[in-house]
Amino acid sequence: MAISLCFSPLTSTPKHYSRIPLYKPINPIITLTTPKILNSNFKKVNCVPENSHNLSVIQEKPRWENWVSIAESLYPVYVTVGGVVACLKPSTFSWFVKCAPTSYSLGLWFIMLAMGLTLEIKELTNLLLQKPLSILFGCAAQYTIMPTLGMILSKILGLPPSISVGLILLACCPGGTASNVVTLIAQGDVPLSIVMTTCTTIGAVVLTPMLTMILAGTYVPVDAVKLSISTLQVVVAPILVGSYLQHKFPKVVKKITPFAPLLAVLAISLVSASVFSENVGRLRSSVVGMSFSSDLPLLSRAQNVLASEFGLVAVSVASLHFAGFFLGYLSAALAGFSEPQRRAVSIEVGMQNCTLGVVLATSHFSSPEVALPAATSVIIMNILGSCLGFFWRCINPTQPKSSLEVTDKS
Repeated sequence: MAISLCFSPLTSTPKHYSRIPLYKPINPIITLTTPKILNSNFKKVNCVPENSHNLSVIQEKPRWENWVSIAESLYPVYVTVGGVVACLKPSTFSWFVKCAPTSYSLGLWFIMLAMGLTLEIKELTNLLLQKPLSILFGCAAQYTIMPTLGMILSKILGLPPSISVGLILLACCPGGTASNVVTLIAQGDVPLSIVMTTCTTIGAVVLTPMLTMILAGTYVPVDAVKLSISTLQVVVAPILVGSYLQHKFPKVVKKITPFAPLLAVLAISLVSASVFSENVGRLRSSVVGMSFSSDLPLLSRAQNVLASEFGLVAVSVASLHFAGFFLGYLSAALAGFSEPQRRAVSIEVGMQNCTLGVVLATSHFSSPEVALPAATSVIIMNILGSCLGFFWRCINPTQPKSSLEVTDKS
């Protein structure tokens, strides 16, 4: 994000100068006097917001860090490729599936640890103090809009009990780290997205089991206490460990931190593809059995596919995320938030921590169908989220945004 400064002369009659971007020459030592035509060898760098009176220059990242950031932003590609491989050759991930659910839990533990390594408690506290209303609104939207949608969709679509429980469990999960990547692509408020993900993840210890028990308890017995313990072990504990390591060994963690998001993205992709490969056989057989058993017209075959187990899961999951994106944006717009904040809230509400849903489903429910919505969501959610992110990337926000500050609605 290129941000410009306004220069004013120190003497003489005030004049109006057009805003010019701040540049940095190849030689690191430079003295700026009055605004003049800048040398063509100067390199453009990010600077302070234009309404700031402090002149500060942020040095560009090393090239290898930019490459790591680019690799991290390709998360939707990794998940999509993993889903395709899981469909074509499920045995590719059999080595990881054989150790499930322990392998899934350890994978999620590693993902949350990487998140903790990049989380500075001091910065989190500052963000909480700067924009409490935005964060509170986003968290409330996350745990009201999505669980309600999960329950309504399971009723409207007439889903079987096991799939209904899986959809509601998925809807009650917190926002995932993938939402931060998509928010960055969409030119949304990334700091707000990160702090909402952190807060909803910590709140998941209580809210996810409680909401699942209330909304899905009519289908199957739900042990909220065991769900809470599992959530605490695989989500909150590694985040706290990561934050402690960052505080205790800052020099070591500083060398690891640039790679932590990429490693987390790869771990999410591995867990997602493995879970999908474990269930793809039954899903594929249900589609084949219903849609290709006879020579039917194309429309009839499509109707059969939608009526199959795979069709029910796909339609319910796609509807859940699509409605979550829409209602998240609409609620933030009605609340009067700026465009970058609306995008952040929309993406945060619409994208769930599917990995947590899979871990809880495989660990606490006997029916394997409970994990199907979360496993299918891994692919559908990231495709929908990525499409939305790239769509918004082509539309500049109507209000200027700063990566360092979010203003609450007064």
